[in-house]
Amino acid sequence: MIRFILNVLWFVCGGLVTGLGWLLAGVLLAITIVGLPYAGAAFRIAGFAFWPFGKEIVHREILGRSDIGTGPLGTVLNVIWFILAGWWLALGHVVVAVAEAISIIGIPFAIKDLQLAYIALAPIGRDVVRR
Repeated sequence: MIRFILNVLWFVCGGLVTGLGWLLAGVLLAITIVGLPYAGAAFRIAGFAFWPFGKEIVHREILGRSDIGTGPLGTVLNVIWFILAGWWLALGHVVVAVAEAISIIGIPFAIKDLQLAYIALAPIGRDVVRR
């Protein structure tokens, strides 16, 4: 019940806008051939951005799923992502997290924004799972 309440508060107070932003990014990435490897990651992040409570970010290797994204190619894709988009997306989430952490009530939301910053840095080879 607490997760549901936190998810509704998150959704109303910014999760909708954040999730729609990641969905739009995923659509734009999917339109281009170069951005296709990143589109799936953007859609996964969008799902996490809409309803983050009760979910966590894990490496796919931990789940026993080895694929192209978990190998050397995934590392190269993450480096490209970090240089072109990841660092400033993560910085935005960190700035919002600092603002949320000022009040005690905002601390759970700040933690989720820091998790969004973490996955925004290098999304390839990561997955969002329910706890």
